[in-house]
Amino acid sequence: MRVDLKLIADLVAPGSRVLDIGCADGTLIDHLYREKGCDARGIELDMQEVQRAVAHGMPVMQGDADTELVTYPDGAFDYVILSRTLQAVEKPREVLAQMLRIGTHAIVSFPNFGHWTLRLQLLLNGRMPMTAGWNRMWYETPNIHPCTISDFFALCDKDGYIVEDWLAADEEGARTPWRRSRKLANLFGEQGLFLLRKA
Repeated sequence: MRVDLKLIADLVAPGSRVLDIGCADGTLIDHLYREKGCDARGIELDMQEVQRAVAHGMPVMQGDADTELVTYPDGAFDYVILSRTLQAVEKPREVLAQMLRIGTHAIVSFPNFGHWTLRLQLLLNGRMPMTAGWNRMWYETPNIHPCTISDFFALCDKDGYIVEDWLAADEEGARTPWRRSRKLANLFGEQGLFLLRKA
């Protein structure tokens, strides 16, 4: 299981109702069901991933986060998860609003475009940077809305979301040591992970 998924799983209370958006092959859903007794399900845009998940018995439907979330009733889930997908949706602000309409909590993870190596590559080369997390050329990437940890905090403030917990981590999942400094986390964290709720 990807390291950010392990960190996400730690935030989910046992026995919760969970929707995993962009769930790929259902790895997190399976883990939450087996290890935490959660009623977990997912939606995924890629039909091949949906087929893989369903073939392994996972309750996954094909769907698009930008359009499908409006079909769910208010408060249907305890947690709605969006892992490494925020930067790839067309309307991230609307997706977040829908997540916190249908769920009590939203868990969001994303690669941090403010990491110092990305800044340095852009400064020195003048071209879109490439790393393990940002590993496709700009014309092939699904990432249409890259953001930084600082950007995400600003969006939460603007839209009135309460950040109950957050962390910055490297690609191996180790938490960065600057937990209480947003600026240092924005500079040194390769990915951000947030637990949100409405005010």
